[in-house]
Amino acid sequence: QVQLVESGGGSVQVGDSLRLSCSVSGLTFSRNAMAWFRRTPGKDRAFVAIIGWDDPSTFYAASVQGRFTISRDNAENTVYLQMNSLKPEDTAVYYCAAGPIATLRSSDYAYWGQGTQVTVST
Repeated sequence: QVQLVESGGGSVQVGDSLRLSCSVSGLTFSRNAMAWFRRTPGKDRAFVAIIGWDDPSTFYAASVQGRFTISRDNAENTVYLQMNSLKPEDTAVYYCAAGPIATLRSSDYAYWGQGTQVTVST
């Protein structure tokens, strides 16, 4: 059974930092790209960041470039999202996703976590 579990969300002030974690089981973690998406109620999931499996290449949405950092620990089957200088527009439910190919489209991912809430207040 494939399982992805996010953690680390919370309620913070503008400019604060959070580190999200996603623990993965049931698949070959080292051979899957890992991505983070986020969603506000009533809206589609939006791409945030991705890290490849063949090499440690990363790519970010323009809205988080320079503030967020994605990383992975293959030995621990965990992917992280370090979020700095948080803004109110970062408020969303954050999801991790796994797939064998690197893609920015949420519909291409078969495996998803249940999400963790991040709230940024002015």
